Amino acid sequence: MQENELYSNLMNDYNSEFDRNGVSGQRVATRLHKLSEIGRTGDGGSFRLGFSGEEQEAKKLLKSWMREAGLTVSEDEAGNVFGRMRGRSEPSSVLMSGSHLDSVPNGGHFDGPVGVISSLEIVEAWNASGFLPDFDYEVVVFSDEEGSRFQSGLTGSRAMTGKVDMDIQKGLKDSEGAAFSEVIHEVGLSASTFAEAANHNKNIKEYVEIHIEQGKVLEKENLPVGIVSGIAGPCWLSVTFTGHAGHAGNTPMTDRRDPLVAAGAFVSSIPDMPGEVSESAVATVGKLEVRPNGANVIPGTVELIVDIRDIRKEDRDVLTDRIIEEAETLAEKHDVDVEYQQNFEVSPVPVPAETKEFLRSAVNDEGIRAVEIPSGAGHDALVIGHRYPVAMLFIRNKDGISHTPEEWAGLNDIVQGIHVLKTYLEKK
Repeated sequence: MQENELYSNLMNDYNSEFDRNGVSGQRVATRLHKLSEIGRTGDGGSFRLGFSGEEQEAKKLLKSWMREAGLTVSEDEAGNVFGRMRGRSEPSSVLMSGSHLDSVPNGGHFDGPVGVISSLEIVEAWNASGFLPDFDYEVVVFSDEEGSRFQSGLTGSRAMTGKVDMDIQKGLKDSEGAAFSEVIHEVGLSASTFAEAANHNKNIKEYVEIHIEQGKVLEKENLPVGIVSGIAGPCWLSVTFTGHAGHAGNTPMTDRRDPLVAAGAFVSSIPDMPGEVSESAVATVGKLEVRPNGANVIPGTVELIVDIRDIRKEDRDVLTDRIIEEAETLAEKHDVDVEYQQNFEVSPVPVPAETKEFLRSAVNDEGIRAVEIPSGAGHDALVIGHRYPVAMLFIRNKDGISHTPEEWAGLNDIVQGIHVLKTYLEKK
């Protein structure tokens, strides 16, 4: 993608009829374009790792836009940026909306920035129309959501909600061998005060996030905006099949205890199980290690990890139990041993029915048919949702492609999402 191509492509088929009630598609496109210039890769993608100079530059630009919009700007000890608009009432609680500006290596230009720019555009629209909300409204930019630098994401939102274990955090190193403490020091933060981000009394009434859909539901339904029904929490189940290693040529087929045969049958059985439990459940084997991993050697052990997700913990737990039962059944069938351990678990966050009804009303008010979509990916809303009420909207994403330079959300869809968010907030 050439330097000015993103802005041109966004504006190319934009329907100016969506410029109403103070919302400006051109301003949204301009800001997405300016952010895309920070950390642009040779492939036309985005490279703004968490706590990098590029992420800092993007935050600096956002802070300037916040101030221009009349917001009071602050930053906490984890580098999270906040821009607050005072409402009519005395401040007691705040409605917060935003996302992140960091990216994966050579990622896209919409994952994160769409949420931040959309939240800020609400302020611009209210300023233009002279609307003042009853509540305080705060635009937020969370640090290091993607986690690509230290393989440990959602860092800013975890810090704000008191979910960071600093002993673990300080032990993290990036691919260059730089320790977490060194890296954040370079951007003006300190490991000694990082966790103090949780000490600020945010008293959040609700956190609302707009994000591109990292899937194809909206595209298949030909809809610009969708309601997130819940955010799935992952459970990682480590499974080890153990048999007997042996010579591939000298060991008769009838005298083998091959763990890879059991593991293969196990992996093949996984796709059918989630649908038997829940329409929103998924399970994936993405990592598998065979030892000794020789072309002419019967394996001795096979280790794999099953990533199990659903937006309801009880359904996810049922699916986990069924997967364990299947592993035990196949181990017995193939005369191998099996061990398993749950080594990572985050509780899912369902969106309350009342919140979804408010969202549905806002979507319908914009003349859009409302559909609900579970979010299989984690977002800052997943972390925030363990402490405060949350709501989410998805924006249509071409071909469901994300985390690559080909990632694309059309301006018509983004601006319609902004109108839905604006309507929703004004109903609160």
